[in-house]
Amino acid sequence: MPFTPRSAWVISDGAAGNERQALALAAALDVPARVLVLPLRPPWSWCAPRQLPGGRLALSARDREAFTPPWPDLAIGCGRDAALLTRMLRSLSDGACFTVQILDPRLDTRHWDAVIAPRHDDLAGANVIRTLGALNPVDDAWLASAREAFPDFGALPRPRIALLVGGPGRGIEFDARLAQALAGTVAALAQGGSVLATASRRTPAPFAQSLRDALAKFPGVFWSGGGANPYPGILGWADRIVVTPDSVNMISEACATGLPVHTVTTAPLPDIRARFHDALRERGLLTDPGAPPGHAPPLRETGEVAAQLRAMFAARHAA
Repeated sequence: MPFTPRSAWVISDGAAGNERQALALAAALDVPARVLVLPLRPPWSWCAPRQLPGGRLALSARDREAFTPPWPDLAIGCGRDAALLTRMLRSLSDGACFTVQILDPRLDTRHWDAVIAPRHDDLAGANVIRTLGALNPVDDAWLASAREAFPDFGALPRPRIALLVGGPGRGIEFDARLAQALAGTVAALAQGGSVLATASRRTPAPFAQSLRDALAKFPGVFWSGGGANPYPGILGWADRIVVTPDSVNMISEACATGLPVHTVTTAPLPDIRARFHDALRERGLLTDPGAPPGHAPPLRETGEVAAQLRAMFAARHAA
């Protein structure tokens, strides 16, 4: 009988995007997960996932109380801080805890049982599972549930154009040129229809306000905090999606819907982002706004990754 985890920890540094990937994987594995938000203290946070003496002192006294036995069958971490803790769990549990690390830990992957990393990270190893995009929960059932949770969006005129706005990052500026290009693209697509827009915690307030002003003539919603986040409903009811070029998570979730997905850039992307965008375009998942809708299958990799992990669990259990 293959090994099936009965308990899991999702270890988070508090970053919503990291936690979302880990929770999506736990759900795909059908294992109940306890979420532990465990930020690291300096100097451990500076060096993670490299180990320093006194490893558990990387956590505050309160957090150390949560990071104690009984150890789970499975630990899933996402991000560099979590990578130190999943690495430690492997030795603390004498190998009984199967450790999974999402995203490139920037260290030899042998310190974990499995590492899941996007292809644009160019990570290789016997225990590496490579994906095109970020893990997420988006599938047909998720989208149907989202539509049920936000039924009012269904009454908005079509086409309903979703606008997903992230924030600046290395080599990606959120300036007036990008705001103008985004607003122009959305307005051109939304003629006679409506706009469903959402900003993120990383979106500069003036940038969000300029988009809100430029798109105010369209019926719909522009969420930037306060009340329930309509993000699921936006994906569930959209006819097309426009997303800023910075967020692998948001672009991956947009591509998981099976809808036409577009992004807008006003400057060359950093190499790692450019490779991601190019791979999506090769698959027909990311298209130009003026192009006719394609028929590429939605990007849904979480279930495939879960199946590979189950095989790894079975091989470990047999050994």
